[in-house]
Amino acid sequence: MSSIDYGIIVFYFGVVIGLGFWYQKRASKSLGAYFLGGKSIHWLALAMSGSVSNFDITGTMWIISILFVLGMKSMWHHWMWGFLMGAFFMSYMGKWVRRSNVMTAAEWMKTRFGSDAGGRLARTAYALMAVLTLASFIGYAYQGIGKFASVYIPLESLAQYTSISWVQNILTEYEPDVLAVLIIGVTTLYVILGGLYSVVVTDVIQTIILTVSSIFIAYIAWSKLTPELLTPLSQDWTSLTVPWRIEEFAGTDNAHFEFFGALVIVWVLKGLLLNAGGPAQMYDFQRFLAARNARDAAKVGAAWSFFLIVRWAMAIGIALLALTGVTGVTDSEKVMPLVLLEFLPTGVRGIVIAGLLAAFMSTFSSTVNSGASFIVRDIWQPYFRPQAGDKESVRFSYLATLLLVLVGIGIGFQARSIAQIWGWMMMALGAGVVIPNVLRWYWWRMNGWGYSLGTFVGIVLSLTILFFPDAPVYYVFPLVCTASLLTSIVVSLVTQPADQDVLICFYRSVRPFGLWKPIREKAQLSADQLSSKSENVLLTILNVVLAMLAITGLYLFPMYLVGHWYLNSMIWLSLAVAAIVALRYTWYRNLPAPLEISHRGV
Repeated sequence: MSSIDYGIIVFYFGVVIGLGFWYQKRASKSLGAYFLGGKSIHWLALAMSGSVSNFDITGTMWIISILFVLGMKSMWHHWMWGFLMGAFFMSYMGKWVRRSNVMTAAEWMKTRFGSDAGGRLARTAYALMAVLTLASFIGYAYQGIGKFASVYIPLESLAQYTSISWVQNILTEYEPDVLAVLIIGVTTLYVILGGLYSVVVTDVIQTIILTVSSIFIAYIAWSKLTPELLTPLSQDWTSLTVPWRIEEFAGTDNAHFEFFGALVIVWVLKGLLLNAGGPAQMYDFQRFLAARNARDAAKVGAAWSFFLIVRWAMAIGIALLALTGVTGVTDSEKVMPLVLLEFLPTGVRGIVIAGLLAAFMSTFSSTVNSGASFIVRDIWQPYFRPQAGDKESVRFSYLATLLLVLVGIGIGFQARSIAQIWGWMMMALGAGVVIPNVLRWYWWRMNGWGYSLGTFVGIVLSLTILFFPDAPVYYVFPLVCTASLLTSIVVSLVTQPADQDVLICFYRSVRPFGLWKPIREKAQLSADQLSSKSENVLLTILNVVLAMLAITGLYLFPMYLVGHWYLNSMIWLSLAVAAIVALRYTWYRNLPAPLEISHRGV
């Protein structure tokens, strides 16, 4: 790397920290300003923020590593983290969340289960689950940013300038860890200062940088790749067909992908359940709560996936460049930084790396800001300082942010790879909490006790799985899900249902579909509300399917384009355009009115 590249990166870090100071006064007015931006942020900015928060550097490195191993069949792998979430957000889940009118996803438990012992326990269970998940995300980010930065910043070369043995040992033996701590430290500083204001504003800037950088990388790959260079790829590299077994993986480092068909079944099931259970990354929930109204929340969901299109073009560009032009790759998780180092010119490399660091900072900042909100609003205030004022709460949020980051760093330091910690979060911990999260929206009889114990059982089983790291996911996922499901249902049925007034109030505000008939009959909604097309279940399901087709087509179109597979590219683009045109009539024309007022208010 040249001094120009380093200069660009340092300049960028200076800008985002400056924005943190700039927004400090505005963000510290109240908790609503700090965590939700005062519910005054434009829907497009929230969509950019949420989208780029998913465009994280660690996740992109993982996506490229899976492409490197599986080819286009890797797209099935991404169902595990709900990559078609935008379809659910825009069709109904975004407006449901916004109508809840709370500050955090755990506080939502009060509106659903009430304030009795079961409701309070449900709120605590969700908060603990969220903090554990978000701390794990920080550990996951720690693994990725350390590997990424170590390719560009050779700290071990600094060891020769010191005679202190322990310093030399740290710089040489723990280079990725030192770099991860430094970058995370800078990012934590600007999150603490500015709250959601600085997070969203810098996310908008980062979206622009990442979009330009991704398009540039995709163009470089397209211009360098030729049909002749791509000839060595296997014949089915571009195929989305699902084989039951990939025999050549048996006995290799990729043996966990051998029974691919079984894996696809649990990945798709997990993705559908995850998306049906509401925003999954916790900071996603926050973006919809911060929307000005339910109509804007639905628009946030629609734009969410749009800003991620370039990520997939960049990912396949880097994977194909590595497969055709880089030799000696021993760690597939380092493919991305190695390709950028080799193929990008000076200056451009600095801009691109700054953009990718922006992606890391965006995801990290959203994770930390959301995690701190759970600690403050759902643990500290209810149990330790119920009378705390806004200024005291904002000050404690600084400490909560710092503690969350330190726990996450500890988790990341213990992990062996990105794939290890990601796989556990998605398919073990995710399996433990996904069923209670789904039941809470669609089944009126689910109460706080059922949610809490179902979640606790799931978390305990997921932690137990850590002692069996080689257990196949197609055994782990069904086992954990079944235990959580049975616990949630049985406990809910043997305990008293949530207070009827609470359920009626929740139903009037959110208007969910599913097994709500006893409550719907007592809610006494107006004729207009009952006949509203935006609440039509069949139309909603149609919109989800159309949106899933549109998103899939918009992701696959540039991927096939970069690889010069033009026929496949045009087919998927045509399907996406057709789905988008249909959504104009089935979804856009039926959005909630701009000034929609629920029984509880917006």
